[in-house]
Amino acid sequence: MESPLRCGAHTALDSSGVVDDAVRTGVRPKVKLLVVRALLVLGSVVTLIGVILLAACWRDDLMIEERLGKATAEVVSVSFQRTVVRFATPDGAVHSPSQGLLYPDGLEPGQLVRIEYDTADPEVARVAGRTAVLALLPVGTFLLAVWAVLLPLVWWVRRRL
Repeated sequence: MESPLRCGAHTALDSSGVVDDAVRTGVRPKVKLLVVRALLVLGSVVTLIGVILLAACWRDDLMIEERLGKATAEVVSVSFQRTVVRFATPDGAVHSPSQGLLYPDGLEPGQLVRIEYDTADPEVARVAGRTAVLALLPVGTFLLAVWAVLLPLVWWVRRRL
């Protein structure tokens, strides 16, 4: 027959509830750390894409300025993705950049517009007088909005999760 002392000692030594809590608290910081890192990596990747976009704009501007050609172009179509123009170069060739015109804000179909293009590659063309500086505001605002959402979210995850 078991003594009451032995029976009480058995339940006192039962630590399954404590072990379950320890396992749960050990997993939660790992999940929290993983979520925080994932959010920061997402923000970093989006920021990197924005910086690469700005660098590409400056590279295109440098290409145009190194071998500057000027022409008058007709705006053929305007869509969200691109603005298509058609222009003639001094050698008589007619060009229509497949990727569209750089910095096309405010253009409408049928409009005539002065453009600048790279004489070595007429596929790279922009509206005359417009440069990569115009890309700073939209890209910068977008990145600011991304981080304005991500940083409070990271803070909330670190405090609550």
